[in-house]
Amino acid sequence: MPITANNPNRKSWLDVPPESDFPIQNIPFGVFLTKDDVITIGTRIGDYAIDLGALQQLNYFEGIELTDDMFMQDTLNDFISDGKKTWRLVRNRIAELFDVKNNRLKDNKEHRETVVFNIEDVEMQLPVLIGDYTDFYSSKEHATNVGKMFRDPENALLPNWLHIPVGYHGRSSSIVPSGIPVHRPMGQTVPLGESTPVFGPSRSIDFELETAFITTDANIMGENIPVHEAEDYIFGMVLLNDWSARDIQRWEYVPLGPFLAKNFATSISPWIVTMDALEPFRTKGPKQDPTPLPYLQQKGKHAFDINLEVEIEPENGEPTIVSQSNFKYMYWSMSQQLAHHTSNGCRVNSGDMMGSGTISGPTPESFGSMLELTWGGKNPITMKDGTERKFINDNDSVRFKGWCQNKEVRIGFGEVCSKLLPPFVRS
Repeated sequence: MPITANNPNRKSWLDVPPESDFPIQNIPFGVFLTKDDVITIGTRIGDYAIDLGALQQLNYFEGIELTDDMFMQDTLNDFISDGKKTWRLVRNRIAELFDVKNNRLKDNKEHRETVVFNIEDVEMQLPVLIGDYTDFYSSKEHATNVGKMFRDPENALLPNWLHIPVGYHGRSSSIVPSGIPVHRPMGQTVPLGESTPVFGPSRSIDFELETAFITTDANIMGENIPVHEAEDYIFGMVLLNDWSARDIQRWEYVPLGPFLAKNFATSISPWIVTMDALEPFRTKGPKQDPTPLPYLQQKGKHAFDINLEVEIEPENGEPTIVSQSNFKYMYWSMSQQLAHHTSNGCRVNSGDMMGSGTISGPTPESFGSMLELTWGGKNPITMKDGTERKFINDNDSVRFKGWCQNKEVRIGFGEVCSKLLPPFVRS
């Protein structure tokens, strides 16, 4: 089935600013609360949120097999469960309805007022009920940088890293959408030069520049997903800030890996950009040497050219760009990650989320965490207001942006932005 929604010549009757992340060729999916306190599934074109629940009630999805309440729910899980054919049919239909040449909805004022909202009049929600969350560690540059800092610089990568997409299981309970503030966590740390831990606020809060993909129901327990089929089970992508408390992590991560240093908060962008929308931006990933085992081998273009940018904004201050990177640097692809995740028969469900791991590029300005950008705090970053940052200060906001662009179209993710608050103290 062709992806007609991707036609680069298509224009919308809704106004779309030239540098918008959300042209009619994007059509992402999300969940929002209207000013009438109604939760609905929607999409976005330009600076307009579109109520897909209202569109369905008004019979604009006629001919597409959908349950009666498909878009009148508070999560996208059921829609994602319907699979790739349904996603494509719905996205193509939305593109047709909002095409400048289609007057069906455009000229129906009553319907239009029911369906179309200004983006500032809605409140974005978490788009899916995330049952399980896995975070990978798939940037060779990031893993090498961390290995140089904390292990042997001559043998920065652990022996398994070039053979498997390394990952760990995080907490879905602390995943929040953009705009929700995050509290500095309390935890055990060992002060420099000491050997006995103390309990108190983390002093080394960091961001991790990541993306994540959202899955559909991929398999039953005991079944694996072949690498060449894995992309069929990926609905789309979001930006992800995997907040990290480096001092807590340093003390706790041996022998079982990340725990409280990671699970206190994970922030994601609210619009899921579909794999269909990202199709024009495929590119080849890095050469993999040694050649992976057969179940992870793939040919062709399985990386995506997604520009990424990180800003730190002090309270009442001007933001400073601290990192500019790209998703195409990732050593292990999303399809390899999903194939490996299910290689032992682990079940993957609709709404599960898989983090990419910190995305770092080959140059210092493309590093994806303060740990790397300041090299463990040794080289502080100077902000536009003259203050310095080794890590993130209380009341700083961290903002990620992500977009793809070619000569014909720009497709973006919007942003994920969260403010770091002081530790939560019960009164």
